[in-house]
Amino acid sequence: MDGGIAGRGEWGALVVDAASGEVLYQRNADEYFVPASNMKLLTTALALAKLGSAYRFRTTIETRGVIGADGGLSGDVVLVGRGDPNLSNRRFPFTGKEEFDGSPTRVLEELADALVARGVKSVFGDVVGDDSYFPAERYPSGWEIDDMVWEYGAAISAIVVDDNTVRLTLTPGLSDGDAVLAAVTPATPDFVVENRVTTSAAGVKSDLTLVREPGANVVVVTGTLPANSAPRTLVLAIQEPALHAAALLKQMLEARGVQVSGVARAQHESVAAAEAPVVLAQHMSVPLSDSVKLVNKISQNLHTEMYLRTAARQDGVWKMPEELTKFPESFYADAGIAPGDVVQADGSGLSRHDLVTARALVAMLSYAQRQPWFGAYYDSLPVGGVDGTLEDRMRNTAAAGRIHAKSGSLEHVRTRSGYAETASGRRLIFSFLGNNQPGKGHEATDVLDGLCVALVEEWAVAGPAKKAKHN
Repeated sequence: MDGGIAGRGEWGALVVDAASGEVLYQRNADEYFVPASNMKLLTTALALAKLGSAYRFRTTIETRGVIGADGGLSGDVVLVGRGDPNLSNRRFPFTGKEEFDGSPTRVLEELADALVARGVKSVFGDVVGDDSYFPAERYPSGWEIDDMVWEYGAAISAIVVDDNTVRLTLTPGLSDGDAVLAAVTPATPDFVVENRVTTSAAGVKSDLTLVREPGANVVVVTGTLPANSAPRTLVLAIQEPALHAAALLKQMLEARGVQVSGVARAQHESVAAAEAPVVLAQHMSVPLSDSVKLVNKISQNLHTEMYLRTAARQDGVWKMPEELTKFPESFYADAGIAPGDVVQADGSGLSRHDLVTARALVAMLSYAQRQPWFGAYYDSLPVGGVDGTLEDRMRNTAAAGRIHAKSGSLEHVRTRSGYAETASGRRLIFSFLGNNQPGKGHEATDVLDGLCVALVEEWAVAGPAKKAKHN
């Protein structure tokens, strides 16, 4: 940690024996660091503890109208979201890599099919996306403008269809100067594309710039793509997920021959009514244990935000974002985390306002191994040289297959915390937090790899600890 470019940044570290809790090494273990996606270690533990490994999210299509003998529904069709992050086409369980099957809007299509199967032939009302299960707050404090354009910074909502994203495909022409075609799939009312991209000569390197101002309904894309080259697909975030979902559902119903007299719209606040709605169709998610595995393996930000909010929602609706981020504090205390060791602005670690100590992360990892949900938690972590975000790290080293840990990266931040399993069967718990790392962070990531290799080589056998280095 002390040499090279990476050594000019700040490092926090703590290594303990998992069985005894003995401190084997520490450095700045009680200092604050931006954790990046190591924050997910806290949030996924919270979700498993508060909701349970078997928890399933429920999404419904409801109405307060009546279906007549002729198939006419006299009322709105309401898609009610309750935080399911996987209204998509992902295949479960996660086995080594992320896999997909069918259309990205498959679950929504299945709900539309179920509505038609109920005999609905026309809707005399609107198609509504109701995301009032969570108070409206699309972006936590500390998310940046650039984040909000791309899939990793998609807007938060109780309705999440295909990660609240769409695909913009740019297809160049056959010759220099030809028009470049732009297509958004699925079609969405969330934005229109202002396409300023042109076709350049074959073999010329592509050069694209995309801009969407916060709250704007226009995406501007400029630059060039080489002639006769493969289409370029950009995955863009949706800023109004409930409206987007409602528009998709309306299109699907109409494609199935259902006439809709009203419009697609969003509903962000619950509406009091004398009578309970009728559930016309529902979708139950995969168990949380499967969902968590996907989240930690690929480091999915939006899904983690669903966990934080769903866990908090079990205790009722919060009014201010500060109430949401204070919700985990009692759980952290139960896990042995000292007051103030976690400063939380979101659940995923995308916020630059999050701060944690290495000691807090090690405390949570230590606590987790004593809990009934530990199997799901441990299995969700990327494995060095095997899968997830660590698939290409530490291959052909002593650490391959022996490091089960969450990685984290933001600009100038590289972190890694988890478990090291030595050849002798000894388990170590560690947290390495690197901040103020210059450049693209390659050297800091190499340092993390080296530290993980050292863990399994230097402390392979239980015994008297090497002299611990203190702050």
